[in-house]
Amino acid sequence: MSAASVEQPFHDEEPVTLTTIADEIMERHPGYRVEIIGGHLLVAPSPDAPHARALTGLMIPFIAAGLHDGETEVLQNVGLWLPTGAEDYAIPDLAVVDADIDDHFVENNAYDPVCFRLVLEVTSGNWKDDLKTKVGAYAEAKVPVHVIVDRKHQRLHVLTNPVGSAYENHRPHAPGELVTLPDSIGAKVTLDVAEILKAGQPKTAD
Repeated sequence: MSAASVEQPFHDEEPVTLTTIADEIMERHPGYRVEIIGGHLLVAPSPDAPHARALTGLMIPFIAAGLHDGETEVLQNVGLWLPTGAEDYAIPDLAVVDADIDDHFVENNAYDPVCFRLVLEVTSGNWKDDLKTKVGAYAEAKVPVHVIVDRKHQRLHVLTNPVGSAYENHRPHAPGELVTLPDSIGAKVTLDVAEILKAGQPKTAD
């Protein structure tokens, strides 16, 4: 999801929290996504059709593998509470979570990262946040598997083994490759890189 940093406005009255500002932005701009990472607001407009199309296509192999039944669920746009700041949370485009996620609610519609097995982002305008800022945040949260559909550079990134603010294993995959994700997500899922990246591009008239 694309994002742009937003500075906290100055208020003469009582202190206003970042969470309050985030809520005000979402109220004034329905459809916008607001996240707080490292004490900074990231604001993203509604995704374009190719972004949504790629995301829908990605859900299919996860659901076909049985990850939306029983012990896990496949969810879009569910908040993940981050350990990087007192108000920090992110909203991954897609996540594979434990089925008992409702028992791990923290606040502000975000859930404890302990129940997230995989998070996935599809890049948009500000792709640098997805390739750097969010990577560090998800590593700090110890999310075991992080996948990035990099529409800017036409690559699929798979990151595993979070240590500190980075992932020890980070492999980019190019079109033509088939990528099998770690078994730790709960089932065998293989992604066709070319198919995913094609779905994320605007359709052209024949």
